[in-house]
Amino acid sequence: MSSNPIMEFLRPHRNVPKTPWTASGRWDLNPLRTLILFAALFIFGVGDAFLIQSNIGNTPWSVLAQGISNHLNITMGWSTFLISAVVLLAWIPLREKPGFGTISNLVIIAIAIQVGVSIIPVQESFFAGVVFVLLGIGLVGTATSFYITCGLGPGPRDGLMTAIHNRSGVRVGRVRLGIELTVVALGALLGGNVGLGTLLFAALIGQSIAIALGVVARLTTR
Repeated sequence: MSSNPIMEFLRPHRNVPKTPWTASGRWDLNPLRTLILFAALFIFGVGDAFLIQSNIGNTPWSVLAQGISNHLNITMGWSTFLISAVVLLAWIPLREKPGFGTISNLVIIAIAIQVGVSIIPVQESFFAGVVFVLLGIGLVGTATSFYITCGLGPGPRDGLMTAIHNRSGVRVGRVRLGIELTVVALGALLGGNVGLGTLLFAALIGQSIAIALGVVARLTTR
């Protein structure tokens, strides 16, 4: 029996593929690579905004950003930026070095989230909220696949995870889980929205990224 070509095309990819726009270093810039990076980061932020506006649960870091936003009376964009900046400062004692993608992540995702929550309406229907969550997960997964294939350095949060892993020897998965649980718990205490959307994001984002990486790998090797 022949395999389904659509399912084969959407088969998840285990590794980060090398693409025509993959950089040789964290500050290796060219117009195409920079354009893909900026577009991917903006789409990532919009995807995050879809989860926020779903009204049934944010992504873990947006739970914290929303809690801080409510207490400091600042926008989600500024709250996201401040959190990323603080996380980036934590790289210093861990001796992690940023790249162009790291700095771009700090700025563009915060802007995109603010644009998204300003334009995308908050959902009152649970069904519409689920649709928004799934759409957001798809956008974040797709954007992440293009962002990481640029090879211009991890975002502040991913860099914190890998730096802690490198310094402590604790498995990446456990470090990531510990960070995410801490962020969600703190955000929930501050009043951030934790719900089904948060759980769906945690359960599906890895698969979304893997599928998107598979599509990118197949498109760039044809």
